[in-house]
Amino acid sequence: MHHTPLKIVGIGGSHSNFSASLYALRIALNAAQTGGALVQVFDVDTLNLPMYDTRRKEADIPVRAKQFAQQVHEADGIILASPLYHGTVSGGFKNTIDWLELLSAYEPKYLTNKAVGLIATAGGSQGLQAINTMEFIVRALRGFTVPLTVPIAQAWNVFDADGRLKNDALQQQLVNLGNEVLLSAKALRTRNLS
Repeated sequence: MHHTPLKIVGIGGSHSNFSASLYALRIALNAAQTGGALVQVFDVDTLNLPMYDTRRKEADIPVRAKQFAQQVHEADGIILASPLYHGTVSGGFKNTIDWLELLSAYEPKYLTNKAVGLIATAGGSQGLQAINTMEFIVRALRGFTVPLTVPIAQAWNVFDADGRLKNDALQQQLVNLGNEVLLSAKALRTRNLS
């Protein structure tokens, strides 16, 4: 039997000094970690990958992009968190995800057999638009999204300056999401071993 801990990676954040999506992502990942998973965060801002360009030669691919793709490949589950920009995911988030094209060279390709949780943060009330975009992306990359999603409205208002949530119900939703990704990843891993 497979007794190595499940690995869950989080990809999120934004190019800003107050990233509600990164704060939300960390809460969900902490829940997965409490449940026994190894977790790793990829912050869009600190990862700061150059624009994905199909003309780039192998030798010009940044090491951090290769390491990022490798870590995602090794993960059993993924949690994505993007702010809502103009009715969709942010450009920085989308560019980071575009670098997962490197996984086309892996076996299995892309996000095959990975459980994926989705979080979106919005300044207004339309976080679901970014969730829908991410759903399309995950499907294109052959991953499985878990049914529970967490769109966070008026995100500027629900986190304090230290990134702590002021809303207990929302806190519980994010914890539930982290747990659901962990359970789904475990189920997918068992299925793939049988």
